[in-house]
Amino acid sequence: MKASEADILIVPGYTNSGPDHWQSRWQQKLGSARRVEQAEWSKPVREDWISRLVEDVNACTKPVVLVAHSLGVPTVVHAIPEIGHKVAGAFLVAPPDVTNPTIRPKHLMTFGPYPREPFPFPAMTIASRNDPFGTYEHADEIAAAWGSLLVDAGMSGHINTESGHGPWPEGTMVFAQFLSRLKNPESSQH
Repeated sequence: MKASEADILIVPGYTNSGPDHWQSRWQQKLGSARRVEQAEWSKPVREDWISRLVEDVNACTKPVVLVAHSLGVPTVVHAIPEIGHKVAGAFLVAPPDVTNPTIRPKHLMTFGPYPREPFPFPAMTIASRNDPFGTYEHADEIAAAWGSLLVDAGMSGHINTESGHGPWPEGTMVFAQFLSRLKNPESSQH
């Protein structure tokens, strides 16, 4: 699948992705990409975030490819029962461990725990070995439950602007490969 054949939805995490964040850069470069805009970025409410994502997916006219970072990942996973039929694939970056009681701010735990059912579409999970919001082992465990391919990003922190991932050219290449393997969910028989 080419980027032009999909509606690419950028699903940022807590406090949104700033102008230098790789998600913002991708949104500018990909003509078919748009951001899921949350009403409250700094005090996320799980049900509100899921509802907004479902609304945006349902408004799409082409197969949907989700590009989620951080708290956007559990938002996507919790929405799957309502959106799975329209999604061609999900690219999930730096999933936080939303069941870890040491996570800050604490209200991020309201997005946990992750559902463990296998996804009805292909997914790729990118995880770092030194992400302060979730261990690599946790990412490995949830990706396996979902049937998602796990990509080891090495020592990359939270894969955000603060960890030096503004442009993130490696991510661009991995996403392009992932996209090229996707098929239209409407045309495939399940």
